[in-house]
Amino acid sequence: MGMTITEKILAAHAGKDAVRPGEFIYANVDIALGNDITAPIAIEELKKAGIGQVFDKDRIALVPDHSTPNKDIESAELCKMMREFAHHHSLSHYWEVGRVGIEHALLPEQGVVVPGDVVIGADSHTCTYGALGAFSTGVGSTDLAAVMATGKVWLRVPEQLKFILTGSLRKWVGGKDLILYTIGQVGVDGALYKSMEFTGDAVASLDMDGRLSMCNMAIEAGAKNGIVPPDDVTRAYEEGRAERQPVYVESDPDAEYAQVFEWDASAIEPQVAAPSLPSNSAAVGEFKGTKIDQVVIGSCTNGRIADLRVAAGLLEGRKAAPNVRLIILPATQAIYKQALAEDLIDVFIDAEAAVSTPTCGPCLGGHMGVLAEGERALATTNRNFVGRMGHPKSEVYLCGPAVAAASAVAGEIVHPDEL
Repeated sequence: MGMTITEKILAAHAGKDAVRPGEFIYANVDIALGNDITAPIAIEELKKAGIGQVFDKDRIALVPDHSTPNKDIESAELCKMMREFAHHHSLSHYWEVGRVGIEHALLPEQGVVVPGDVVIGADSHTCTYGALGAFSTGVGSTDLAAVMATGKVWLRVPEQLKFILTGSLRKWVGGKDLILYTIGQVGVDGALYKSMEFTGDAVASLDMDGRLSMCNMAIEAGAKNGIVPPDDVTRAYEEGRAERQPVYVESDPDAEYAQVFEWDASAIEPQVAAPSLPSNSAAVGEFKGTKIDQVVIGSCTNGRIADLRVAAGLLEGRKAAPNVRLIILPATQAIYKQALAEDLIDVFIDAEAAVSTPTCGPCLGGHMGVLAEGERALATTNRNFVGRMGHPKSEVYLCGPAVAAASAVAGEIVHPDEL
């Protein structure tokens, strides 16, 4: 009996010839990841346990991206703890303010994560790296501490789900729309502790930015991981970028799946997810005329250069509506610099947007775009839970960069073709 990509990667890292769903394994970890919210807890746990050395200084990545530049004294203290830990252990992968980016955009960009890896991160959206053909999943901070000490993780092999999306994508439809549609079909618990393998012509047509966006939100269906089969797009992305030798893995033709879903992606319209679950998704036309106070384009889901290009294409020669605060966050310094080189930043500023240094701030209601009571945001972020971006009586709608940019101009949710 054959194995899926996920099963093959886990078997290789557990020193086994094969693994099956439900089996418990102890697997070697290639990269362990923490940020300024989660890593300090792990660091404290290491101190309590009297562990004075990490398993490998080159395999731990600490990224201060959630509350930086420091928004208050508390966040400054957390970042100081992480900074001192990184320097004490001479960690190869620590980025200070001015060099840092949003973690799930930064690590693929810098070649830290490569195809075939097992990546464990104390952040639920660690599943992003499945776009590269890696097994990556989020854990708690205490689990991260154990990985930082031992280089290993205890896992139950997930059941496998296969999602086949066929056909050519409509204009303005990208990876964000495909994953919002998928979550809308299966629900926020439809892939609970399962692997979501995304295949088909529509997925293959996505660039790496689109694939990263798609895998980023696998967790919003409850998945353990999301993954895309490596292909020529993957190899081209890794060329000259990967820190280590990639291992390209494919599912066997006779691999077993708990369930297979198949949809015609050519019928999928740009999507919007209404409060307060990512599964509340429907075609953008269903929300036509919904007034908005704020638009956020960025985050680990949609802050990459392809997203900024889409947004700039719609914003060029236009301005955000007078009632809308438009916030744009390039996800890394390299993306920011590329946007400068392509004059996208000029477009954004001319559109009267606030362009920010890379930060997760508004996505989690931390800073740089917190909502007041009764306010409504449209965001390219990944969660729209109650109080996610601020006041419990505020609202968050999710969408891709095209709908976000068009709606910022209109002052209400609209289809990009309506501009």
